[in-house]
Amino acid sequence: MTELMKWFDSRRSPMDLIERLFEGDAGSSAIRVEELVDGNTLVVRAELPGIDPDKDVDVSVADGVLTIKAERQEKSEHKDKDGYRSEFRYGSFVRRLPLPGGVQQNDVTASYKDGLLEVRAPLPAHTQEPAAAKVPVTRG
Repeated sequence: MTELMKWFDSRRSPMDLIERLFEGDAGSSAIRVEELVDGNTLVVRAELPGIDPDKDVDVSVADGVLTIKAERQEKSEHKDKDGYRSEFRYGSFVRRLPLPGGVQQNDVTASYKDGLLEVRAPLPAHTQEPAAAKVPVTRG
């Protein structure tokens, strides 16, 4: 198993399951993400339609965790001779994702196009895991 695969497997925790419960299909207010590795780069794509990335999105990296924060404010009004109708949706959303060890926060980039935020984090060069070593057992 490669080091990267171990990292993906080790990221799941009981808290992750609880977050998924609240961020799943029933919770339409969550930031949905897709994670993949493209060559030597971790790519995280987040669905953020209807957001102004200059004002409403904050992407940060601290202590090995990628944090995506967004705020949505939508309002629509309909006026006619029979009445007036107004609808609004708003809310703040946050998604935190652990990054593989060795990712340099200054190398992380983000771009936004057509409702999709893409964060790219170059992965560190793979280091060889030390070979298993036999530990002698002494009689005491």
